[in-house]
Amino acid sequence: MLAIGDLAPDFVAIDCHGVPLSLSALRGRRVVLFFFPKAFTLGCTIENRAFRDNHQHLQELGAELVGVSVDTQATQCAFAEKEDIHFSLLGDPDRVISRAYDVLWPVLRVDRRVTFIIGPEGRIEDIIRHEVRVYRHLDDVLAYLESHPMTAALDTAA
Repeated sequence: MLAIGDLAPDFVAIDCHGVPLSLSALRGRRVVLFFFPKAFTLGCTIENRAFRDNHQHLQELGAELVGVSVDTQATQCAFAEKEDIHFSLLGDPDRVISRAYDVLWPVLRVDRRVTFIIGPEGRIEDIIRHEVRVYRHLDDVLAYLESHPMTAALDTAA
């Protein structure tokens, strides 16, 4: 699996709004990239709802939110519609993004529950792994973002 400090692998995918999304296009912003096993399952629904309910707060903290699972784009879009999710959800049925981030369970071939916080320059700042405690991903992301504000980076760029 990737490590803190590594350059996050770039990817290109179409989100549920029909918009092409690439990690490189998000450079200059912090990205919270979270992988989850399957749409419509209990734990993944709870996790996505937690991110959905805190999406605006994450944006206020300077983070773009992107979720990925091995589901098809159609499944992700149905999930996003049912759960009223407005951040980018990406289907990765060919497992290209999942392999690049080394998050696949070997036998099950679904994503592990892993969240990467990627800095504005494209480097991994933090990695969060909790398979069962799904709320911990949001809690840990918020704790990280609140303790590592983007203001220093923004002041440097000005």
